[in-house]
Amino acid sequence: MELSLSPTPHRVPSTIPYLNSARLCTKATLRFSSHFHSIGLQHHQHRCCSIPVSKRPQRPSSIRACTGVGAAGSDRPLVERLLDLKDACWRFLRPHTIRGTALGSFSALVARALIEHTNLIKWSLLFKAFSGLFALICGNGYIVGINQIYDISIDKVNKPYLPIAAGDLSVQSAWFLVIFFAVAGLLIVGFNFGPFILSLYTLGLFLGTIYSVPPFRMKRFPVAAFLIIATVRGFLLNFGVYYATRAALGLAFEWSSPVVFITTFVTFFALVIAITKDLPDVEGDRKYQISTFATKLGVRNIAFLGSGILLMNYIVSVLAAVYMPQDFRSWLLIPAHMTFAISLIYQARVLEQANYTKDAISGFYRFIWNLFYAEYAIFPFI
Repeated sequence: MELSLSPTPHRVPSTIPYLNSARLCTKATLRFSSHFHSIGLQHHQHRCCSIPVSKRPQRPSSIRACTGVGAAGSDRPLVERLLDLKDACWRFLRPHTIRGTALGSFSALVARALIEHTNLIKWSLLFKAFSGLFALICGNGYIVGINQIYDISIDKVNKPYLPIAAGDLSVQSAWFLVIFFAVAGLLIVGFNFGPFILSLYTLGLFLGTIYSVPPFRMKRFPVAAFLIIATVRGFLLNFGVYYATRAALGLAFEWSSPVVFITTFVTFFALVIAITKDLPDVEGDRKYQISTFATKLGVRNIAFLGSGILLMNYIVSVLAAVYMPQDFRSWLLIPAHMTFAISLIYQARVLEQANYTKDAISGFYRFIWNLFYAEYAIFPFI
């Protein structure tokens, strides 16, 4: 950090090492400079407390001050620094996406497969299930992490709370994490789930890479961006997890009505997430010329479009329960989706009344994710 001063006839030492605080360093220098000027000692060199002074030439008009990051941070207790690192890594993982992945894989699809075949459940499958969940979290961490690395400038405008944009996590540490996530995920899947699931997992990582990384950076193109998100979070996650679970139980893969339902439902839901995720980011996307549906069509239109697609999803769900009572529990599916639909209409009205402020848009987007979690929460029982 440089502190620019007005031109002055006296020469200020370029650096004063070993002081604990930037504030103390700057105050002391300015006070001594003022004192020397008042008594006419304008060109003398001084020693203070026997601290060595650098004789390197320095531009007049500027002093380099300590930032406080290293010196002040080193005085903090180790436990506090470790807690800060843990917090930064957790924010780096984007917790709301992890909740969606965990609910979608472990709590919903795995639970569904086990409920259908309770006689095949063995304790030996527990380790495999948790290793699969960890691999999915690694894949999720890689995709959201690589996006943050290449979106630092945009995130400083749209999401300044993210750890790289906020300066809480270095780019080097972020690269270490995403490389670890990719390697760990591939190794776990390769050793535990066979070549077919490994190929699906690799395809998911590839799509997540071209979404964010130049020269592809498919997020610049609205249609390509929402197709990638819908494919990864919709089809690949649901089909892949259910296939792997049945394979672990020693069963051949076959579609069932509930699995077809959730895969189709979540693919359309992921499309809604893909187009509404940019609603809070319009300011930064316009500044850095990122073309999204929100920047092209406007926040209000996209909010209505996303709400309309979700309402269609809920209507089809109710109709499926009505016309296929042998495949679904109508007493759960119908009231649950009617409740979700009514709450969605209410939240869309709240957003309209708030005149689409940034806080209201962020709240609406969080509500969309809550509906996503709710769908997976009821899935094992439908």
